[in-house]
Amino acid sequence: MTGDLLSGPRGRQFCLGVLTATQPEIGTLAARAASSPQDHGLASELTEALRSPATVSAAESASGQALLAGLTEAADTARYWQPPDETDALLAQPAIRLALGPVALALADALAVWWGPGFLDRDRQCFVQWTDERKGQPPVPDGAASMLANWKVAALADERQAAKRPDSPAANWGGWWWSTPRPSELLSTSRSLPDLGAIGLLLVEDSLGWKQATVWPLVPRPDARLYEIDGPAAWAALAARYPLDVSLSKRHGWWRTTGIAGSWLVPDWSAVAADYDGVHLTLWGYLTTAGRGVAARPSAGSSVAVLERTVLAGWNPDETYWLNDVLTPGAAPSDWRTDGSGRWSRLT
Repeated sequence: MTGDLLSGPRGRQFCLGVLTATQPEIGTLAARAASSPQDHGLASELTEALRSPATVSAAESASGQALLAGLTEAADTARYWQPPDETDALLAQPAIRLALGPVALALADALAVWWGPGFLDRDRQCFVQWTDERKGQPPVPDGAASMLANWKVAALADERQAAKRPDSPAANWGGWWWSTPRPSELLSTSRSLPDLGAIGLLLVEDSLGWKQATVWPLVPRPDARLYEIDGPAAWAALAARYPLDVSLSKRHGWWRTTGIAGSWLVPDWSAVAADYDGVHLTLWGYLTTAGRGVAARPSAGSSVAVLERTVLAGWNPDETYWLNDVLTPGAAPSDWRTDGSGRWSRLT
């Protein structure tokens, strides 16, 4: 499990985020080393600090608040439209990864104890509606089939149009980098916590800095069929079973974030909906999968070992996308606000 947690950029950022919350001097040293990549002395100093018994002890005794701080940092620093930032590059160094081994082992155990079973908690699902610029309106739990049909039309059109873009993956060209069923109005939910309306208030990739939200409890049908993404293998299997080729539209953005040029797949979400009502990304699945170029399957008819790959991008930890109309309203909604410090307070 240690190797899994350190195999991807989000898992490594999670480890550093927890340590920063428990030992601020570690975070300060890492920031200095990341901003001065040619200063090998700083990297060596960080390596020694990560190996210290005090650091491992801090990881072993990490509180739920510290784990949540690490998860927030992992999601907040995700960037799939650009090369890895200085901290991601620092944490990918072999010596740093090796030094993080005991820390990752301790945090894997702590995360399992704090969060409990990784699968979807059906009784505590909530939809987060950002309300900075508008009053919250009840979510509409129907129309998923039409939304998915529109998503596929847009994805295929984007792929056709991308044929006109530069062939080189290194060309200065942007594009739609998400692998989730977006853009659409599909409902997504995350788990509520005792002092937090939904973990989705905190764990947000590519956040726009929202400060107000309404949290709506929603209840999935008891017989709702669910697919759990609990690691790279589950994500790869989903893309391989329901493949949609996005090699042209993703080649620039995903080359920047993974350094890999080749064929790319995402799941055809309209096809997934025939077999599953929802797809849930566990915390562990997020930390071990997001941002990586994961091999999905050998290319059909290829005489060489060329792989099609897929990237999990733009999907928040513990988030479930609901592909069919299986949700009903639950308890009364609640309003929440943050001052920007990362702490959310309930208003109603």
